[in-house]
Amino acid sequence: MPELPEVESARQALEAALGREIRSVDDSDEWVCRPHRPGDIARVLVGGRLTAAHRLGKTMYCETEGRDGRPGPHLGVHLGMGGRIIVSGAGEERGGGEPVRPDRTPRKPEWDRFTVTFTDGGRLRLFDKRRLGRVRLEPDLSLLGPDAEMITREEFRARVGRGQAPVKARLLDQSVLAGVGNLLADETLWQAAVSPSAPASGLGGATLDRLYDALERALKAAIANGGVHTGEVIPFRHADASCPRCGAPMVHGTVGGRSTWWCSAEQA
Repeated sequence: MPELPEVESARQALEAALGREIRSVDDSDEWVCRPHRPGDIARVLVGGRLTAAHRLGKTMYCETEGRDGRPGPHLGVHLGMGGRIIVSGAGEERGGGEPVRPDRTPRKPEWDRFTVTFTDGGRLRLFDKRRLGRVRLEPDLSLLGPDAEMITREEFRARVGRGQAPVKARLLDQSVLAGVGNLLADETLWQAAVSPSAPASGLGGATLDRLYDALERALKAAIANGGVHTGEVIPFRHADASCPRCGAPMVHGTVGGRSTWWCSAEQA
């Protein structure tokens, strides 16, 4: 599933759609656009513009402006498990979201689940082969915690270092911290040399600070390099692999209900 770095790349792609007048909208996929009926989103957007692109954790939303120039409802976009945002125009195409693999099946038109066409001829599309993405007006963000890229050190200490749940489960809880997924959690815990199963409330201030610094580094690197799959330990999350830092065997287990890999020596 796309995590914060992939979603940030999609948000950046959305910026190429800002300020362009909307000619038409294909919102006919009732599953992706639920609970709206076909035409509901189109009636709001056609003749207007997208004016700003934001992200909170793994959820993106755009500010809109109606044909009368007044602010309209927010347009929420979620990539689901493998979606991409593709914005075209002036002979160029910009994309963001799940990384494109060389062996990926060629894109089919029917996998464009939501399309905005601009009067300049360009388009914004949600490409989603698995049909697990979501587009809706006025998305509810109230259950999400602070964004993982923006949270302060003090907030991180207070929110993550609480309760008896394993620290990995706290990192993955979107109401605690928005944006961290399974791979990013493993990368962060490995960089900080913290056991994924350690009770969160048992972590001292110094350990939480080390974890915060590791998350900040991992996020910056993943955003710069194209996604969480580029993390230092990610290629070693498989059987018979060794820790790339100390050479000890990597261990696999389930923590917080998720498949987890960690160093048998440094994260014991």
